[in-house]
Amino acid sequence: MGALPPAAPPPRYLGQDEMMSGRAYLDYNATAPMRAEAKAAVIEAMDVVGNPSSVHAEGRAATKIVARARAQIAEAFGASGADVVFTAGATEAAALAMAGRGLACAPVEHECVKAWCDASLVVEAGQVVASDPKLAAVQQVNSETGVLQRLPEGVAVTDAVQAAGKVPWAFSWSGADMAMLAAHKFGGPKGVGALILKQGLDVPAQMRGGGQEMGRRAGTENIAAIAGMGAAAEAAARDLEAGVWDRVAELRIILEKAIEDASPETILVGKDMDRLPNTACFITPGWKGESQVMAMDLAGYAISAGSACSSGKVRGSATLMAMGFEEAEAASAIRVSLGPETTETEVLGFARIWAEKRDKQRSRAA
Repeated sequence: MGALPPAAPPPRYLGQDEMMSGRAYLDYNATAPMRAEAKAAVIEAMDVVGNPSSVHAEGRAATKIVARARAQIAEAFGASGADVVFTAGATEAAALAMAGRGLACAPVEHECVKAWCDASLVVEAGQVVASDPKLAAVQQVNSETGVLQRLPEGVAVTDAVQAAGKVPWAFSWSGADMAMLAAHKFGGPKGVGALILKQGLDVPAQMRGGGQEMGRRAGTENIAAIAGMGAAAEAAARDLEAGVWDRVAELRIILEKAIEDASPETILVGKDMDRLPNTACFITPGWKGESQVMAMDLAGYAISAGSACSSGKVRGSATLMAMGFEEAEAASAIRVSLGPETTETEVLGFARIWAEKRDKQRSRAA
C-alpha cells in the first residue's frame, strides 16, 4: 500500500486583528466582535466533557455551565422569574415563539419574524400600530433604522435582538409575553440565541426529540456557545451601566452632521425619532445603496445596505417603504452602525471618503 498523500494545509481565515488592520468595522448591527469575556468562557467550556443531560459528575459540570449562563442572561436583561430557552439563534427563537399562532406583524420586522406572520400591520410615524397586541409581533428596535418601538402591553412576541446590550431594556417591563435574543449582536458567539417567556407560558417544541430546555427545544445544548452568550450578556450589561453607549451616540451625531454638511439632499432616516445610539441610516437619492457599500468596502470601511439577512435582494428595503419612502429611495439607503471600539478618527475618515465618492458620483450622473 502506497504512502498516503500529504494532508492539505488547513484553510486560513482572516482573524479579527488582520481584518481590522487598516480597516474600520462600522457594521455592528450585523454582528459585533466577540468580547474577550465571551471568548474566555467558550474556551473554558470546551474543556468540559460532560453532556448536560447526564447525571454523573461530568454531566453535572456541563449542566452548571448552562445554568450559570441562563442566570447571567436573566440578570442582564431583566428576566428573573421568566424562562430562558436556549436556541441556535434568534431565527430559531422566532419559529419557536410564532409557529402556528397566526400572529400579525408589520413589514418593518426582520425576515425571521415575517416568515411566521401576516405582515398586515401599518407603520405610522415610524411606530407599528397593533390594535390587538395579544395577536401581534412587534420588534423592540429596527435593525436597519435603529428606530425604537413603544411596545403595547401584552404584545405576544418582540424581537429584542438589537435592543439587548445597546439600550436599557428589561423583559420584565417590556410589556411582551416573549422576546428573542441573539448572542452575536452583543458580543457573544454566532449561532446561539434564546427565547425568553413569561413564566407559565408554553410553546410547542419545533425541535423534537429529548426533553432538553424544559421540553421546549430538543437536542444536546451547545454549552460552549451558551457559556459565551452568558458571559457576553453580563459584560454588555456592565458596559451599558458604565455609559459606554453614550459615547457611541456622540460619534453618531458627529457622523450624521458630517454627512449632512457634505450632502444636504441626503435624508437621515429617523432623525427626530428615538433610535439606537449607534445607528445611522441615510438615503442619498440616485446613488444605489449597494454601490455605496462596495465603494466604501474598497476604501476600507465595512457598512451595509440594510439587514445582513436581507442582503442580495433586488428590491428596496421593505422597512423604508413601510415608513413611506419610495422604492427608489429605499434602494438608495445605507446603514452605518457603530460600536464601543469605534473611534472618532474612523467616523470622520468614513465621512470624508464617503463625501469624496459622493462628489464623483454626482459628476458621473451630471
